[in-house]
Amino acid sequence: MLILRLFCELLPLLLLGYLIGRFKPDLSSQIVTPLINFGVPVSLMALLLRSGLDWLLFQALLMTLLAIGLLIAVIRIFPKLRRGIGSHSLLLGSVFGNSGYFGIPVSLALLPNHSLSFSIGYDLGATLLVWTLGPMLLSEFSPQLNGKYAWTNLLGVLTTSPASKGLVGAVLIQWTPWSEQIASALWIPSRIVIVLALTVVGIRLGSFDFAKDPFNRNLRLLIQPILLMKLFVLPALMLALAKAFSLSSLMCNALVLQAATPTAISVLLLAEASGKDQDVAAFLVSWSTLIALVTVPTWFVVLLRMN
Repeated sequence: MLILRLFCELLPLLLLGYLIGRFKPDLSSQIVTPLINFGVPVSLMALLLRSGLDWLLFQALLMTLLAIGLLIAVIRIFPKLRRGIGSHSLLLGSVFGNSGYFGIPVSLALLPNHSLSFSIGYDLGATLLVWTLGPMLLSEFSPQLNGKYAWTNLLGVLTTSPASKGLVGAVLIQWTPWSEQIASALWIPSRIVIVLALTVVGIRLGSFDFAKDPFNRNLRLLIQPILLMKLFVLPALMLALAKAFSLSSLMCNALVLQAATPTAISVLLLAEASGKDQDVAAFLVSWSTLIALVTVPTWFVVLLRMN
C-alpha cells in the first residue's frame, strides 16, 4: 500500500509536468524562482517542525558527507572506475541526487513523519557538498566557476539554499511559544509546495531538447556506469555505513532512500555553467528519474525485509 501511495503521489505530477514541459518549457523558470525563494523554505519549516529538531538531523548530515565523500574518493582512486565515469560532470551525477524535490515526497509517502528530519539532514549535507565540489571540479572548464567566484558562489548558494532557509526558520519558530500553531498552519501550504516541486521536475524533464531521441545509444552507454553508481552503489554504501554505525532503522531507511534518489538537477545546472556535458547531464537526469521510479520502491522493500 505504501508503494502504491508513492506512485500515486509521484507519477501523476511528473507526467503532468512533463506534458507541460513539452509545450511550455519556459514555464518552469517562472515557477522555480518563487518556489525556491519562498515555497520550499516554508515547506521545509513545516516538515521540520512537524518531525522535530534535534541533534540526529546533524548526525544524518554527517553520514551524508561521509557516504558521498567516500564514494567520490573510491571513484577517484581506482583508474578503472575513474575511466568508466568519464568526466567531472558525470562524477557529480553519480553521487548527488534529487533529495529535495524527489526525496522529500518519497519520505513523506513511505516513512513516518518523524523521519523527515533525517531526510532533510541528507538534503542539507548533499547541498553543501555539491556546491563545494561541483564548482571546484568544473572550474578547469569555466573561468566563471574558478577562484574566489567559486567560494563566493558557494556561500551565496548555502545562504540562499531552501534547505538552509527552512532549517533557520524552523529553529527560530521553535523558540517561540506558538510553534505548534504555526506548524499546523504551514502544513497544507507545505504539501502544495511539494506538489509544485514535483511538477517542476516533470516540466524540466519535458523541456530537454534531446527528448526527441530518448534512446540515443551513445548517450545510453555513457551513462550506464553512472546510473549503476547513483541508483545502486551509493544506497548500498549508505546501508553498509548505517549498519556499521548502528543507526536506528528509521534513520537508516531515510538515508538509504535519499541516497537512492535520481541525479540532481543541480548537476545539470553546473554542467551548463561549465559549458561541458550538458546533453549527457540532461540525459542522465531524465533516465535516472524514470528508473528511480522502480529502484526506489525496490530499495524500500529491501529495507523492510532487513528490518
